[in-house]
Amino acid sequence: MAKKVDHRFVMAGFGGQGIMSMGMMLTYAGMIENKNVSWLPSYGPEMRGGTANCNVIISDKAVGSPLITTNATCAVVMNQPSLAKFESSVEEGGILLINSSLVENKAERDDIDVYYVPCNEIAVELGNPRVANMIMLGAVLQLTEAVTEDSLPEAFKAVFGAGKEHLLPINKEAIKKGAEFIAKQA
Repeated sequence: MAKKVDHRFVMAGFGGQGIMSMGMMLTYAGMIENKNVSWLPSYGPEMRGGTANCNVIISDKAVGSPLITTNATCAVVMNQPSLAKFESSVEEGGILLINSSLVENKAERDDIDVYYVPCNEIAVELGNPRVANMIMLGAVLQLTEAVTEDSLPEAFKAVFGAGKEHLLPINKEAIKKGAEFIAKQA
């Protein structure tokens, strides 16, 4: 019997951190895998540097509403303001991933699983600070198995277009590094 799929993600950070593209990649990968999906973006008053978050749902059931308020199965926070705003949106027993490169505070809740991923440091080690979001995406996939890694190259092309295909190898490596980081935590 196939594993039931019902993932509700909140992804948040500053504009320019790749929050929307991370969410879009998850959504496209879900579509590629014939799952029901929803992607709902929310921007602050400024694009780059302002707040940005998105809600992503990947399910084997029809998606009734794209809005996630207090029932996220997984929240990704890439900066301090996002931790303060979205920690409470994770349902009991859910997952909270924190970019420990930019977030000094620890999670306050003890009824969820919390992981601290130094995304920016790992990205610098890879030689490209712009792939911090893909490192976090790898961590997300390692923990949730919401989509398979096999669907990500096609999702990457759908999100970024043919002109960015030359960036696929570094992004695949970043996803792999994020997954490896989480695998070592278990």
